[in-house]
Amino acid sequence: MLPATSLRVVSTTAGPPGLGSRPPRKRPAANHLAAPKQQRPPPAAQPISSSDSDDGAAPVAHPAVVPPLVSLPPDNSPSGIHLSLQNTEQVTQALAGQSGVQQQQQNGAQQQQQQQNGAQQQQQQQAQPALQGRKKRSTTGAAPMILVARPLPRVLLVHCGGTMGMDAQASFEQDVEGHMVLKEGTGGQYHKPGKSEALRPGKMLGSLLNQVPELKSFASLDLKVAFNLDSSNVGPKQWVQLARLLDSHRDQYDAFLIAHGTDTMAWTASALSLMLAGFRKPIVMTGSQLPLALPRSDARQNLLDSLCCATASFSPPHVHLQEVAICFGGRLMRGNRAQKVNSSAYQAFDSLNYPYLALMGVDVQWNTRSLLSVEGVYRPRFSLDPRVIRVPIIPGIDPRAMYGDIASRGVKGLVLESFGVGNMPDRADAGWLPWLREQRRKGVLVYMSSQCAVGPLHPELYKSGSVALKMGVESGPQMTPECATVKLMLCLAYRDLPLGMPLAGEL
Repeated sequence: MLPATSLRVVSTTAGPPGLGSRPPRKRPAANHLAAPKQQRPPPAAQPISSSDSDDGAAPVAHPAVVPPLVSLPPDNSPSGIHLSLQNTEQVTQALAGQSGVQQQQQNGAQQQQQQQNGAQQQQQQQAQPALQGRKKRSTTGAAPMILVARPLPRVLLVHCGGTMGMDAQASFEQDVEGHMVLKEGTGGQYHKPGKSEALRPGKMLGSLLNQVPELKSFASLDLKVAFNLDSSNVGPKQWVQLARLLDSHRDQYDAFLIAHGTDTMAWTASALSLMLAGFRKPIVMTGSQLPLALPRSDARQNLLDSLCCATASFSPPHVHLQEVAICFGGRLMRGNRAQKVNSSAYQAFDSLNYPYLALMGVDVQWNTRSLLSVEGVYRPRFSLDPRVIRVPIIPGIDPRAMYGDIASRGVKGLVLESFGVGNMPDRADAGWLPWLREQRRKGVLVYMSSQCAVGPLHPELYKSGSVALKMGVESGPQMTPECATVKLMLCLAYRDLPLGMPLAGEL
């Protein structure tokens, strides 16, 4: 055994400061569960020389006797052993034991890793047949994906005349302020069906798509010319003609677009909604304040908005419109609730007693809660009795003198426009109640409406209203004057149809 004075302990563990030990080196925590392995022999002690200094500095002189080592704290001793040795032999033995423990830990970790790798390989081998079967099933059982282009909806555009069908050059002229106005005393010039090339359906549709090519992106369009009239000349005869045309093409098209003059558009919309109750397909009416050929015409935007709403069920958010509607000035309105309220503005129509169905802006804002939900079977009615008159109650006049015996003149229906919620003069000398009693006795069907555009009807709240109801005068939820008149025509033609029964969301 070498003398203690000729030995220096070389250790890889951290020692107390001042003993010339190497910087501390971190080791993994001891694995007390690892299996013990064969210990290597302890390293031999080396003589002190200048090469023993790792940092190149001069070796530190050591005393002849090694002083006792300071006991290391438990957290700095990975093996959990406290060292307090008095001589070099004991130090060497301790270091050899510590090195063996470290080797055992390393071998145990390697063995544990090998066991884990072996288990993973075994699991993969067991799962391989199942994966191969799954791949076979996925490749053999999955049907090929086929992308099918959905055709555009088929839409029938029915031309009825109006400003959109005018001969723009022959009908309009420029005033001193640069505005385009109708030539005085003409009311506009209309192409005559059968005599004008402009009204041939093929040429007319080609011209329309030439001026508004965006229409082709919404639908596959066909065009039919029902008539080409100033809408002031459109009445019950033309309403029946339109209703029959739409009914005959109901199964051939997905939606219908009607170009119509503005003056009686609300009347036609009310008539079609009642005659074709339960139609279950979009019928959208539109027109314009200026002909399509003129600059600043509103016809272009009204056509695009109308076709967009009519085909809304074919593109997100897939809104199903199932009623007759008027699309004008960026608003979609129920046809039998709309009225023309402005003679020159682009927003010429309004729905005063019912919410808009949709508003057109950057996006189409649908009011789906207000859309008509169709119930029952489709039963078209193609008869109207036009012998109907509207009578407003005027303060101070005697109807017996002013209106006389309307029944003797062939009137079968009367729309009586009362004050407020259903009031009228109740004094006997005013003549209204005696006159009503006489007309009812002669079989005239009377519907009481209001001169107010908005609000409910409650004639039972007043003496005159209560007396009128007892005579057989009918009243109920407010209808527009246009719709009330047309419905009275329908109920006169179909006597089994109650006036107060809702047909198409008009009540």
